[in-house]
Amino acid sequence: MSPRSDRRPHGRLVRCTGGYRAYVPEPLPPPIAWSGELVAMLSEADRAVGRLAGEGRRLPNPHLLIRPFVRREAVLSSRIEGTQATLGELLAVEAGAVVERSPADLREVGNYVVALEHGVERLASLPLSLRLVRELHERLTRGVRGDAATPGEFRRSQNWIGPPGCMLADATFVPPPADRVMECLGEWEAFLHDDAQPPLVHAALAHAQFEAIHPFLDGNGRVGRLLITLLLVAKDVLPAPLLYLSAYFEATRQTYYARLLGITQRGEWEEWLEYFLAGVAGQADDAVRRIQRIDALLESWRAALSSAASPLPARAIDCFAENPFWTVSALGARLGVAFTTAQRAVDRLEGAGIVERVGEARRNRIYCARKLLEALEEPLSPWRDAAD
Repeated sequence: MSPRSDRRPHGRLVRCTGGYRAYVPEPLPPPIAWSGELVAMLSEADRAVGRLAGEGRRLPNPHLLIRPFVRREAVLSSRIEGTQATLGELLAVEAGAVVERSPADLREVGNYVVALEHGVERLASLPLSLRLVRELHERLTRGVRGDAATPGEFRRSQNWIGPPGCMLADATFVPPPADRVMECLGEWEAFLHDDAQPPLVHAALAHAQFEAIHPFLDGNGRVGRLLITLLLVAKDVLPAPLLYLSAYFEATRQTYYARLLGITQRGEWEEWLEYFLAGVAGQADDAVRRIQRIDALLESWRAALSSAASPLPARAIDCFAENPFWTVSALGARLGVAFTTAQRAVDRLEGAGIVERVGEARRNRIYCARKLLEALEEPLSPWRDAAD
């Protein structure tokens, strides 16, 4: 894309007490030059999200996939911030297993799950707003890294972005000074309710502006990524939270940061939209393939159990679709049957090669539907490179 001749930074630098300069963004929306290539990319992303929405509506029990997809997003979004927990570890811990992973990492990922699920639930009664943003942040940072940075409260002091250990004078980017944060947030909140933009463009602009404001002392990246999903659900673009961009941002991390800086320094909104829309299209296609693979796997298992005398093994499959890890006692409680009855159902699944025992525990044995876990953890499918 050839650059516009009228480009300028999306905002201005203001001198602050202490001699440093901080960036104050202009209100949204910015001017955008809609080239044929950019229009085509928006159409491609819209089609991909439409296919994903159709796939979500087609599933007889879409809620079965929401739970593991939410947790997959939690792991990948937290990984951008430095955590090392895997999806398998998170799911195994939720099932009662003990894993060799930092409890702090697991708590941080678990908080992301809580925040995202809270956000989706709250959308039924509360529009996207600064109030909801504070609620998300409080749940995200309570008791973990960022807990000392006033969970649920917008910052009252200056923060900055740069290499680990850098000081304000050496920062790569300095967000608005504390006394301008609420003004910027008020303009941003007004834009949340602007229906003039295509939904995917609206989400892209809102995310970039939120990161430029950086309204919390910690947790801005995670909250900003949560908001993309919530915006698409709130605008009924998706029937459920099935599309996430954290895997894309994590895999193209340097490009992600460069595109955001390109906005604040040079007004490169078109390049940001190209990057964002490429990620949406790729992630939506990846989610469709992942859902189809999981759905086909579940159907093949149900078919293999169709001759079983009891319907319980087939019901247990739905539980393993929500979380590939289960103990017999938890499965029995979930299905409302005695331990021995649940054990017979698990034995039937194990005999059919659907689940396998993991670990050496003699009590509270844990079983895993390994192929389901692999479908959730498999690497991203390739997408058109948006880094160039």
